[in-house]
Amino acid sequence: MSNLTELQAHDSAIGPHTFEEFLKVAAAFHGNPAPGLIIGGYMVDAARAMLPEGTLFDAVVETKKCLPDAVQILTPPSYGNGWMRVINLGRYALSLYDKFTGQGYRAWLDPKHLENWPEIHAWFLKLKPKKEQNRERLFAEIKAAARHICLLAPVVMKPSFMIKPNMGAIGVCPACGEGYPKADGAICRGCAGEAPYLVPSDAPNLRAVPVDEAAGRRVLHDMTRIVPGESKGVEFAAGADIHAGDVCRLQTMGKNQVYVEDHSEPLGDFVHENQAAEAFAQAMAGVGLTTSGPPREGKVELIALEKGLLAIAKERLTAFNMIEGVMCASRQSHLVVEAGKAVAGCRAIPLYLPRRIFDVAMRVLADGPLFNILPIRQTRAGVLVTGTEIASGIIEDKFEPVVRSKVEALGGAVIAVRKAPDDRVAVAQAARELLAEGCDLIVTTAGLSVDPDDVTRLGLDDAGLTDAVHGMPVLPGAMALVGHLGAADVIGVPACALFHRTTSFDLLLPRVLAGQTLTRRDLAELAEGSMCLNCRACTYPKCPFGK
Repeated sequence: MSNLTELQAHDSAIGPHTFEEFLKVAAAFHGNPAPGLIIGGYMVDAARAMLPEGTLFDAVVETKKCLPDAVQILTPPSYGNGWMRVINLGRYALSLYDKFTGQGYRAWLDPKHLENWPEIHAWFLKLKPKKEQNRERLFAEIKAAARHICLLAPVVMKPSFMIKPNMGAIGVCPACGEGYPKADGAICRGCAGEAPYLVPSDAPNLRAVPVDEAAGRRVLHDMTRIVPGESKGVEFAAGADIHAGDVCRLQTMGKNQVYVEDHSEPLGDFVHENQAAEAFAQAMAGVGLTTSGPPREGKVELIALEKGLLAIAKERLTAFNMIEGVMCASRQSHLVVEAGKAVAGCRAIPLYLPRRIFDVAMRVLADGPLFNILPIRQTRAGVLVTGTEIASGIIEDKFEPVVRSKVEALGGAVIAVRKAPDDRVAVAQAARELLAEGCDLIVTTAGLSVDPDDVTRLGLDDAGLTDAVHGMPVLPGAMALVGHLGAADVIGVPACALFHRTTSFDLLLPRVLAGQTLTRRDLAELAEGSMCLNCRACTYPKCPFGK
């Protein structure tokens, strides 16, 4: 900041008000005529006087204390209309600037400059306790200093700052049912825990008795026995009778007291963990899934009925888990799962979940299942091997066996193979031939990089490739391609698949065969977790790659 200017005007008026009038205006707006607000009035006047007459201006204030109110009292910009922004830099300063050019003036309080007014200086630096301040002298100095109290300098706002933030799309929070900016996440910020309101701590009246008095009573919840390194399982199921011979077992499990059924006192409006888990699981399970049966240890799992691709409504899963007192954990979305395998598990956290929380959780689940198993079609694939060295027979093709093995592992078959030199016309012709032979998937190999001979993409374009996305944040396999050619899906596999056992092809193939049309965003979301470590012994898919 340069060309510092000290205003010499000593007129004590603040905007259209006399000093005394502004004290009353400030008190009505702010609750009291705070010294910082009165000083702020002069700072606003000083900066505004430097702008050309008729300038349409915005404001930025660098503190949350008092100064924003001075701007809102004396100028059109306000927090509500978005023309004033508060950037809390902790400095007592403000800037008024042309809303089109970004040129304006900054006014601020300089401690050295304030030494001209001892009482203001002491107030600003908090050199005196409030009760020792001479308020009459303080206000007299403020009035005498007027606009001269602050320093000024020209400023130009950053172009990025000039762009007004847009609230964006509005959604309905599935937890509370109120409108909120969808950019805030799966649920509104209030339901995400940022609300300032106390939430009642609900807890039912539960009966706990010493274990040596528990004989003849019924267990209220599953109790687990853990033998380190050997076993973990339910030893006493909810509703089971406790017999005299069970007391010793309970004690060896570390139980000194147990919750037992007691119908003498009402529990209130609560849902037992087992009932909650069953309701959650039923609502979460979609196509190709069933539940694991009665809850065990308060938990119900979702089980795949058939082999397929696990598809998860991620935003709604996040919304569910943002609700205090409930949880659901799952395997990774877009993973191929086998029939009979668990893909997710859910439960309530407390033994008894307050009904109001249960109802909120069920509202989040009301829009449909969180999990589905998408069937993987038995594809009739065609392989288009590109490369002049292969088409001419100079070297043996090693690509087709790689593609065939991965297609067959998912239940498909390779019904045709074509080889084409590095010539876009030949590539286009070969692709059309595979389409004519009834292939519903065309897998091309190589020719997708940056060499002059890499013309596979160009040949596919000539053949009528649509919806193409070329390049993705996956290593190995960044040069991969997905798209459509007529009614067939297209996957372009880069040459790295000849060397690496696992590449982007392994991530793309099951999703394409499950009927997903992949967009640039879908592929961008692969970035985290899609860097293969090239382990000496590959264990994919039992590893973090693609997850």
